[in-house]
Amino acid sequence: MSSTPAGASALGSANAPTRLFAGVLLSAALAAAAMSVSQAKWMQSHGFSALTLAIVFGMLVGNFMPGAWHGSVGAGINFSKQRLLRLGIILYGFRLTLQDVGHVGLAGVLIDAAVLVSTFLLACYAGARWFGLDPKTSMLIGVGSSVCGAAAVIGAEAVVKARAEQVAVAIATVVVFGTIAIFMYPLLYTLNADLHLIPGGMLGFGIYTGSTVHEVAQVVAIGKTIGAEAADTAVISKMVRVMMLAPFLMCIAAWLARQQRQGAATAGRQKLASIIPWFAVGFVLVVLFNSFGMVPTSASKAIETFDTIVLAMAMAALGVSTRVSALRQAGLKPLLLALVLFIWLVIGGGLINRLVMTSLA
Repeated sequence: MSSTPAGASALGSANAPTRLFAGVLLSAALAAAAMSVSQAKWMQSHGFSALTLAIVFGMLVGNFMPGAWHGSVGAGINFSKQRLLRLGIILYGFRLTLQDVGHVGLAGVLIDAAVLVSTFLLACYAGARWFGLDPKTSMLIGVGSSVCGAAAVIGAEAVVKARAEQVAVAIATVVVFGTIAIFMYPLLYTLNADLHLIPGGMLGFGIYTGSTVHEVAQVVAIGKTIGAEAADTAVISKMVRVMMLAPFLMCIAAWLARQQRQGAATAGRQKLASIIPWFAVGFVLVVLFNSFGMVPTSASKAIETFDTIVLAMAMAALGVSTRVSALRQAGLKPLLLALVLFIWLVIGGGLINRLVMTSLA
């Protein structure tokens, strides 16, 4: 017989809504602060998005708040980083249309796909063989580097079922090397103007930027520094890369399910519903719907703002649940893997851009 007092269960149940509300409220407050600070000119010029700042603010609060407080906000924090995350990824589809693909042409699509696949495979191989990292950390860093930065990492978290500190480490690498890219790519553009390694002038360099830089905000910052034509092309190329997130996550989910079946002889055949990340399917359906142009501009802007709030809340919640001690235990290896991927994106991504553009010219 349990020795738990009779009223304890009822009390815990009664406090559950309060803990849920407290955690969601904390996530919302941190998200609001991040969105406000991200509007500063310095933050925008250096590519620090609301999502990046939200996880930083969350980590500061989570690591300095008394330990007893974590229990009082835990339910709401988990709700924000799980349920709101999936909703945010689905609503992200309202930022994209199939028409975006047409603006960069076949070359842009092939370049994005080749950079994405090669970077992710390199992450999985180098993470395991060169640095001895666990598969989940390698995959998260690979997804963040190959697709669309923090948004891709938090989307992949739901597929690979990673721990909060693994997600935070992956996002940290995106911030570090994406920030370096903001200062480095304008210099590369000047160098390319003399050497013509990337063909197509400003437009071609825009595709190169969109296909190799981590975050959308970082792509925008680089493009604005180079010029309007480069900025527009870079953003479209980047958005095509973002559109590849959903099918890419489905492939990862199917591959992980296959690995699990092979690793457990007694495991039964998994149902399709347990393999497919349905939030990714929702993302694709939203993109298709948005492509018909039936959403008014005012409504689209409102949805985009709401989506940023939801994703920022998810990032803030992730930061609150992340401990600095766990990040320290991760050591330099994740950063070294991200460095290898960054070098590949700059050099290997440049070679892919040149080969595809010259082949289809």
